Order: sequence, then C-alpha cells, then structure tokens
Amino acid sequence: MNGALPGSKILGFGGYQPDRVVTNDELAALVDTNDEWIRTRVGIRERRFARDDETVADMAEAAGAKALAASGLEPSDIDLVTVATCSPESLMPTVSATVAYRLGIVAPGAYDLNAACAGFCYAVGAAADSVRAGSVRNALVIGAEKMTSWMDWSDRSTCIIFADGAGAAVVGACADGEPSGIGPIVWGSAGDQAQKIVIEGRTGKLAQDGQAVFRWATTALAPVALEACRRAGVSPAEISAFIPHQANLRIIEAIAKKLGIPRDRVADDIITAGNTSSASIPLALSRMAEQGRLQPGKPALLLAFGAGLSYAAQVVTVP
Repeated sequence: MNGALPGSKILGFGGYQPDRVVTNDELAALVDTNDEWIRTRVGIRERRFARDDETVADMAEAAGAKALAASGLEPSDIDLVTVATCSPESLMPTVSATVAYRLGIVAPGAYDLNAACAGFCYAVGAAADSVRAGSVRNALVIGAEKMTSWMDWSDRSTCIIFADGAGAAVVGACADGEPSGIGPIVWGSAGDQAQKIVIEGRTGKLAQDGQAVFRWATTALAPVALEACRRAGVSPAEISAFIPHQANLRIIEAIAKKLGIPRDRVADDIITAGNTSSASIPLALSRMAEQGRLQPGKPALLLAFGAGLSYAAQVVTVP
C-alpha cells in the first residue's frame, strides 16, 4: 500500500447546452399551459432541447472537453471517467467509455452512474474518494442528459420542466498540506417514495407526482445541506455560492431561505436552462462562473435530489 493522498479538489468545470432554445409560448402550443403559469409554478422562462441526432455522449464529450481544458490537464492525466446519466440512448455500451475514447483518454476506468438528478454529486463523491484512496490521480466527472427523449408531450406537468444538456468537472489531488477541496458527502435515499418519479418499462415516458416531490424536497433537504456544512467545518454564513439541483425555482428559494443563504448567492440556472437532471448542478456552476458570481478559493454548497428519491450534498472549494 502506497498510502492515501491527503485530499481532493475540483480543478475545473465546464458545461454544454444545445443550440435550440424552446420558450414557454412554444410549449403552450402543445399542451394546455401558458407562459405565466409555467413561470409561477416552476420559474422557467426557456430551456434547451437537443437535436434529434444529438446524443447523450455528444453532449457529455463537449462538456468534458471544456472541463479538461479548464483544469489545465492533458487527457493522459485522467485515470477515471464517470458519466452520471439516467437518459442514455441504450444501456450498453457505456457513455463513459465512448466519451473517454473521443477525448483521447487512453484506457481509463470508465463507468456510468444512475442516481437520477442526484447523479453528479454522487459521482463527484465517488471520484473524490477514489483520489483520496490513491486509486486514481485525476477523474473526469460528467453529468449528461437528453431528457426530451423520455417526455410525454401531452403531460403538462413534466414536458414544461425537463431539458437537455451536460456539465462536467475534473477532480484531482490536493498538494501536500493543502486542505481538502471536496468535503465529505452526505447522501441517502427515500425508497418509500421511489414511485413518485418513474419511467415504466424500457420504452415508457417519465411521470412524476410533482406535489409530493415538492413537499419532500422543501422539508427533508435543508437538514442534509446543513449536515454537509457541518462535516466540512463551515457554517451556512460562510457559503459563497449555493448550487442546488435546478428542479423548481420555488424549491430552490425555499431551501435557501431555510439555510439563511442570501438570494444573490443562489444558482437560478433553471430560469433559462430548465431541469437537466444530473447535468443541472455543473451547468449552473458554469453559468455562475460566466456571470462572475463565483469566488475562487471560497466554499460552495452543492445539493442534489431526484428520483429514487436519492439525494446528496457536499461542500467544495471553488477552483
């Protein structure tokens, strides 16, 4: 045994969104809804849909390339590629192995992870532990989804919410004496409510009990976020940015209020990106960076939740 490395951190991140912008008015032509209703209920103004020929792997590759460039590493420096997704075109081959090959990463460990909308945080936690254990030097973690492939376009409770995209981060080791940049993950699941978000069978469409998920998220998740802060040794007041899963603007604002985190520190990418499941947190991180809303070297709180009902939270240091 060579011994464990002292800690792990995020070295860079990147995001990708398809070109096609879909407004609320466009969806109102498909189902009984309107712009005001959508904005009031979920906070979305527009979202992005992938082309018919654009795959989960295509979007994952684009986001992964940006994260790799931002990290300053070469493909040869990456030992593990993980793709968090719940919307692949097929179960085999894995998206991760395909993306690794396209990016020129030779013979890495590669696996796909499905924890639905919580997948990215799960994957970051697993990658951080792998780095700390000395199993890998650096890992590329990607959340990528083509949720539009699984939509029932007659169901206004779901088709107005979900969208497509990908986000990624590179996780690497801290230098000797450098404090860990990824705090302990707090994760879990509420399997008794697993049927609240489902896709029935291999060719089914996504369906959810939105009100039940809303009640659960606004009551159960603030304590999870607080525990992640406690384990990382920071208080909510020290959090420079709060990046929750972009499921519903009302959920986001309710949790932030319970945590006492000011609104200007809270990611609101859902307004223009919709709910992109496991891609939502890294996409929101990328958007906040572009807007100058992230403070390098400061702690940020990630909180993910989704079907399962799975959840995860961790504090990370902004690269």
